[in-house]
Amino acid sequence: MQPMIIGLDLAKSVFQVHGVDERGEVVLTKRLRRDGVLSFFANLPACVVGMEACASGHFWAREISKLGHTVRLMPPQYVKPYVKRHKNDQADAEAICEAVQRPSMRFVPIKSEDQQSTLVIHRVRETLVRQRTQVINALRGHLAEFGIVAPQGAQKVTQLTMRLAEPGDEAVPAAAKAVLQVLVEQLRDTERRIDELDAQLAEQAKRDETCRRLLTVPGIGPIVATALVATIGDAKTFTSGRHLAAWLGLVPRQNSSGGKERLGGISKAGDGYLRRMLVHGARALLRWWRSSSPWVSKLLERRPVNVAIVALANKTARIAWAVMTRGETYRRPSQVSAGA
Repeated sequence: MQPMIIGLDLAKSVFQVHGVDERGEVVLTKRLRRDGVLSFFANLPACVVGMEACASGHFWAREISKLGHTVRLMPPQYVKPYVKRHKNDQADAEAICEAVQRPSMRFVPIKSEDQQSTLVIHRVRETLVRQRTQVINALRGHLAEFGIVAPQGAQKVTQLTMRLAEPGDEAVPAAAKAVLQVLVEQLRDTERRIDELDAQLAEQAKRDETCRRLLTVPGIGPIVATALVATIGDAKTFTSGRHLAAWLGLVPRQNSSGGKERLGGISKAGDGYLRRMLVHGARALLRWWRSSSPWVSKLLERRPVNVAIVALANKTARIAWAVMTRGETYRRPSQVSAGA
């Protein structure tokens, strides 16, 4: 009997397959080399293929879907409870096969190549930003050994680079100055590449209709807008804006039992990069809304600043969901009340 449901454990070189029929009986267990995966599924009748949404998961989901199969990606943390005892490739494939059959299982939408291309831009930019921070910290640390200190902030680093460029300044020995100049050149090159990626994301946000609507939301710029569209895709996969905010980890972590609610810090679930970008946008927005928004003013009277920032990021995520699902631009509360 041909398998109806297959669990595929992904890897770099060796893949594990576990298949069951419509009665749940095991009819297939097989190890596959990487170059034999597509030929294996090409010879199978159409079936449901479950995989974990891990590295290369979206690529294999697209390729196997082209062969006529129904591919369902699942978060790895949702598959782990179905692993029996020892962890190995065969046990993982069996757990995937079992998890994909659960009616309550949550699945991950398959990302397109365009979505992944945009996310690559964001990941490369994030790497360059980290490198820029490392170079700045190195410059500050080395120059502090010679008594040269600049105020905090990336914009203040110009004072350090200008100090190194002065030919008559003998505070830094010539040998150290020549080596530190290498860091200055690396810093300028890194900043140039970051600016190029920012311009590329801004141009992409102008071309995409959903991004243009998201740009009307306060606290969302081209970087956040393109990240939202590329990461979420179809926002209708979330039943409400609250579910999107919870998926991003912008809700309290619960440890409730016996009817007694115990709430802690935010859960930090979901995509950490997207959550961090929303929090940064909310932090910048709070400076303008501290006095102009009654909601923010009342929130700051009851909660610390950082709690208010996360609450504002949560609200921004819910507004973004509404904008993406309804196909409308953002309307300020005053506009809504005036229209009513």
